Amino acid sequence: MSENDDTPKAVRRNDGELAKLQEAIARGEDRPILMLNLNRYKPEAGFPDGAPYRAYATALDKVLPEVGGKVLWRSSVAGQMVGEQAIHEVLAVWYPSGQAFLDLRSQPSAPENFRLRAEVVEYAVIHRCDGETPPLGG
Repeated sequence: MSENDDTPKAVRRNDGELAKLQEAIARGEDRPILMLNLNRYKPEAGFPDGAPYRAYATALDKVLPEVGGKVLWRSSVAGQMVGEQAIHEVLAVWYPSGQAFLDLRSQPSAPENFRLRAEVVEYAVIHRCDGETPPLGG
C-alpha cells in the first residue's frame, strides 16, 4: 500500500498507521472512524475561492458517498494560537468503517479526487479518531 517514492513526503501516507488499521479490521474491530484532516494548500490552489481548490472540494464531496463517508464540517483556519503547524483548513471526515476509508482509493471517482488533491494540497496531516461518538448536534 505504499505510495510512489515521488509522492511528496508532506502528503505521503504513514504505512505503519495503515497497517494498524488493517490489523484492527482483521481482528474484527472495525468501527466508524473520523479522519481529522489538517491541510495547507499550494498557492496556485487559490484557497478558499480559487477554481483548483473548489474542484478538489467538489471531487472530495463526490467520492466520499461512494464509501458511505461524508464531510461533517470544514473550516478555514483564521490563526494559530499554539504551535507551529501552518495550515489553511481543517476537515472532519466521517467514515462508517475503517474498511470504507481503505476502500476510498478503489472507487470510481477516486482517480480524479486524488489527482486534484495532488495538485492543490501542499501539506497534510490526517488523524484517525473515534467515529462512533456522534458529533454535537448530530
